[in-house]
Amino acid sequence: MKEIRIHARAGQGAITAAMLLAVAAFEEGKFALAFPHFGAERMGAPMNAFVRLDDKPIRVRSQIRQPDCILVQDPTLLLSFNVIEGLKPDGLAIINTEKEPEALKLQTSSRIVTVPASRIAQELLGRADRTNTAVLGAFAAAGGEIGLKALKASIRARFSGAAAEKNIQAAEQAYEYVKGAGVKV
Repeated sequence: MKEIRIHARAGQGAITAAMLLAVAAFEEGKFALAFPHFGAERMGAPMNAFVRLDDKPIRVRSQIRQPDCILVQDPTLLLSFNVIEGLKPDGLAIINTEKEPEALKLQTSSRIVTVPASRIAQELLGRADRTNTAVLGAFAAAGGEIGLKALKASIRARFSGAAAEKNIQAAEQAYEYVKGAGVKV
């Protein structure tokens, strides 16, 4: 089973990201479970969403404390939270930032992949805080758990018209960014 923890602020689409990831897994014939965790339920408050992916039915319903992967949609969370806490030593962290992974100085042996998701979201969606589909595109490129085709299908199932196409473009741009950076899967 692969366990993924998403870090964001309320209102940034982390729950949507978790659902998109789960639907993409279904598209590929996998089982998935996605659910949120809130602290203070207010816009902008730090929050988590969790996703489990497996080839067999998933019975575990608890929070994910030792994820295989973390996705960080809001880089300001790095300033006040240890978002990589519990990340498995052979894990993967996808972080929305313009910085190179080494510049983050995170204390982990896990792979760190950075992607300028805020810039991509601003250019395509008109809002720098709508980074979820770009971060998922980076995850598809670096994680190997879902393919870009399945991710695009899940985006089309969730959004319609121009919104779907722009979110697909965000996912594609982030996917190509990570692939172009030579990230090892």
